[in-house]
Amino acid sequence: MSLSIKKSLWFVAGMIFLGIAFVGIYLPGLPWSTPTVIAAYCFAKSSKRMHDYIYNHKLFGPFLKGWQDKKIFPTKLKYLMLVTMASSLVIMWFTTGNVDAIIWTGVFMIGVAIWGWRYPGSEEEYWHRVDTGKRVAWLKREKLI
Repeated sequence: MSLSIKKSLWFVAGMIFLGIAFVGIYLPGLPWSTPTVIAAYCFAKSSKRMHDYIYNHKLFGPFLKGWQDKKIFPTKLKYLMLVTMASSLVIMWFTTGNVDAIIWTGVFMIGVAIWGWRYPGSEEEYWHRVDTGKRVAWLKREKLI
């Protein structure tokens, strides 16, 4: 496959995930953080202009920079994630009434919440973990000199 076709495919994938991220901002149950990270990856392989755009975006940029540099998942977004998950379960309850589906979805959401809360919520928390030798999320970071 030629280089330009690969870049085009990466660009299209980046646009799709960026679109999902924008929709996820407003639609309960659809995350926006993961598609944003995937879109940034795709744009890194295809378009410097779009990569710069997403890193300088007022909502996506700070999240991406914190995630890339220190694996920071902002506390405000963690709470938003919990509210979104809870509202999604309530919507499922009133629209489907399928208790098994709600339980399984809830269990999955608990797993995602545990995953998200393991990451530092701020740069201060990141540096506190590094300075005290604690784990930064799933990884152990060495103290920086």
